[in-house]
Amino acid sequence: MIRLITLLFLFSVAASAGQPLVVAHRGLLRHAPENTLASFRACLELRIGFEFDVEQTKDGHLVCIHDNTVDRTTDGTGRVSELTLKQIQTLDAGRWFDPRFTGENVPTVEEVLQLAAEYRQHNVLIAVDLKAEHVGQQVVQLALKHKVLHRLIFIGRTIQDPKLRRQIRNESAKAQTAAVANNTNEFAAALTDADASWVYVRFLPTKQQVEAVHQAEKRVFIAGATVSSNVPANWEHTVQVGVDAVLTDYPLPLRSMTRTR
Repeated sequence: MIRLITLLFLFSVAASAGQPLVVAHRGLLRHAPENTLASFRACLELRIGFEFDVEQTKDGHLVCIHDNTVDRTTDGTGRVSELTLKQIQTLDAGRWFDPRFTGENVPTVEEVLQLAAEYRQHNVLIAVDLKAEHVGQQVVQLALKHKVLHRLIFIGRTIQDPKLRRQIRNESAKAQTAAVANNTNEFAAALTDADASWVYVRFLPTKQQVEAVHQAEKRVFIAGATVSSNVPANWEHTVQVGVDAVLTDYPLPLRSMTRTR
């Protein structure tokens, strides 16, 4: 309990200290094969959070892969939903990126959460992009099993469905879901969503908007084109207005900038 309270305290003061939590898109995807344990382990060793994607196999297992097919990031072919876990585990998910990563597999979601649990002393945020539908409750159950639910934020296309946010929160009141605001016109609805503890913006918010979120005792997560590339000016904006977490393809330069600042 003391450890959990300490983690939550550190988590809550991160943004107020002028250093938003850095979340690496699909892991260190520019330095290691995306959505692999090698990529996620590197993030955790560097005290950087990461985002991972969830798809479901033909036999109902949850695996960590971005696309709905295995074609782009493995040496196999076919839709994830039409392959069994055993078939997917035979595929190589690292050699396409660099021969040094030969042998990396498509991990299960449980393996990813087990890895996160090994680094429970680190103050990081892990974003879960639910690509498959109707799997949010399963992810919550696995996160509770490995005692890492407090580190997770549920994002992605499917999380825009209010029913899914409600299902996740019904599974555990401690689950952190995000209501998406693609633009300023959608901000008010995201801010007042009863089943979201985060406002997930896909535009550069103003300081007043961020303050409104904090006054509502929620936090701000930003992703999308404004911050995903190597854009120091936009990153600096997120720091100045007090955004709590930033998802980017360039986590190392962002971390370097916030550390220097």
